[in-house]
Amino acid sequence: MTTAQISPDDSRRGGHTSPLDGSPAPSRDARRNHRSWPERVLGRHPVGILFGLPYAVFIAIIFAYPLVLSVYMSFHRYIFTAPGVGVPRPWVGLDNYRTALSDPLVRQAFLNILIFLVINVPLTVVLSLVLATALNSAIPLRSFFRGAYYVPYVTASVAVVGVWLFLFNTDGLVNRLLGSLAPNPSWLINVHWAMPSIALFVTWKQLGFFILLYLAALQAVPKELYESASVDGASKWRQFRSVTVPGVRHATTLVTLLAIVTGANLFTEPYLLTGGGGPDGKSASPVLVLYQQGIEQNHPDVAAAIGVLLVIGVLVIAGIQQLLERD
Repeated sequence: MTTAQISPDDSRRGGHTSPLDGSPAPSRDARRNHRSWPERVLGRHPVGILFGLPYAVFIAIIFAYPLVLSVYMSFHRYIFTAPGVGVPRPWVGLDNYRTALSDPLVRQAFLNILIFLVINVPLTVVLSLVLATALNSAIPLRSFFRGAYYVPYVTASVAVVGVWLFLFNTDGLVNRLLGSLAPNPSWLINVHWAMPSIALFVTWKQLGFFILLYLAALQAVPKELYESASVDGASKWRQFRSVTVPGVRHATTLVTLLAIVTGANLFTEPYLLTGGGGPDGKSASPVLVLYQQGIEQNHPDVAAAIGVLLVIGVLVIAGIQQLLERD
């Protein structure tokens, strides 16, 4: 017998006969069981683990260990001590979470970040997609505009914050242009406008990065789809809705997730723009309150509880967003 003979029963079992002597060839499970234990543990190409090992160590040290330590601290009475000094750290259960959630400043910080995300995420997605679509077409000075939108993203936050303080303070350029329509008190010291102003600032600063993501995604949209839509008489707006938006759906998911994570980690902007979360905590973020509780007031256990709550909140929002995208 010179050819492999595969019977329906063999096919269902995943096996076939040998092409040399017609004897039944070992099935996939049998071949897997005959592999040595190092091969079963490390795979057929163990050298790949060596290449991935440094990043795995990096993730374990920078992300996994602090996260596990934060969870531990949030369930114990924990204080910072000098190196080598041992103090009892008793189990306190959910006391740190009760302390955190009973603090009006913490509740206000989580409400602030919800306001921030409601403003920042839709603006980021819509503006970056529209601008990327415009910059992907043949317009004059396209290279200049691509670089111009990216400049705020790579500029130091302290320098950019200085520009916004100049524009939005009481005697700033924006208030002079608006005249009597300008809010009083001014934007960054107004309890109603402080957090929306920070959301607009972060949207503007991060826009260049998200435009780049969309520009990369637009390169993968087949031009034949636009040509077919044009032949069918579709307008530019219809092409944008029916071709561009579905074509960059995965990039939109990525941009949304990154915008949510960026918002959850908000710290520098309220710290610099509104003097540490003012006025009256209306622009404080959970990370800023976490810093104040853990470092300035030496309550790392309560700060750890705030951090764990923040991580859970981000995971819930990201999960809901993933479910909506799947539907």
